[in-house]
Amino acid sequence: MAVFSTSLTSQFSGLRRSTKLDGPTSQSFLQHANSQLCFSAAPKPCRGVVAMAGTGKFFVGGNWKCNGSKESITKLVSDLNSATLEPDVDVVVAPPFVYLDMVKNSLTDRIEISAQNSWISKGGAFTGEISVEQLKDIGCKWVILGHSERRHVIGETDQFIGKKAAYALNQGLGVIACIGELLEEREAGKTFDVCFKQLKAYADAIPSWDAVVIAYEPVWAIGTGKVATPQQAQEVHVACRDWLKKNVSPEVASKTRIIYGGSVNGSNCAELAKQEDIDGFLVGGASLKGPEFAIIVNSVTSKKVAA
Repeated sequence: MAVFSTSLTSQFSGLRRSTKLDGPTSQSFLQHANSQLCFSAAPKPCRGVVAMAGTGKFFVGGNWKCNGSKESITKLVSDLNSATLEPDVDVVVAPPFVYLDMVKNSLTDRIEISAQNSWISKGGAFTGEISVEQLKDIGCKWVILGHSERRHVIGETDQFIGKKAAYALNQGLGVIACIGELLEEREAGKTFDVCFKQLKAYADAIPSWDAVVIAYEPVWAIGTGKVATPQQAQEVHVACRDWLKKNVSPEVASKTRIIYGGSVNGSNCAELAKQEDIDGFLVGGASLKGPEFAIIVNSVTSKKVAA
């Protein structure tokens, strides 16, 4: 088995240019992060153990965004209902608002339903918005918040997103909390700065991390066909877990699932899933294809490595 380079900087030097990594704490982090990218040359016998830094189940969400019609979604639901999915995975799909009830009433109970957004407080005179209470009323279990399209197209701020997450959690919805950097931010070496700032906005607002899944989605990889290499994605995931450990608690760092999104498909999911700190995926375009989405869900088997 090949041995990956122990130099994180060689994977993407831009991540380090503006990030201060000095002192014992940073040295410890770098040693831990480097350890994630090194593999023994002598493979151990497989014992079917799922190697994940987080302690929760593998999690795969499908974000259908503003796509679909009654006809195409009926076909997609049929494909999902007939798919064979690994049992040790939490699977969630997020249809457009107008099809939520239709999908909830026709999709297998094996797959939970998420909304793509929710309002910051209780419903009322907020034209065009959807309240958490309404989502719960039709059986939604999750909501996606902080997606880059909400941040950079709609203009939602970190603090606004944090408040929305707090309200959803307080009302009993699980939150898929998105973070991620723009291309120019990555090229300027600000990846960690951006992700940590976005994480802090959630941490400052939410009451508990028990029902939170963090989705790291580099904006430059969403819908572009460009995908962070497994090593680049792992580097950010382990940095975010380290941030949670230092700024929230070691328990939250261990329990919180951190999933990757950004042009994930049936061809690249297995290699990404092998990374220890990648606890699943948030899938865009490929989630509109039932058989391919099933492949991504079943990539959990790639995490079964030697103990």
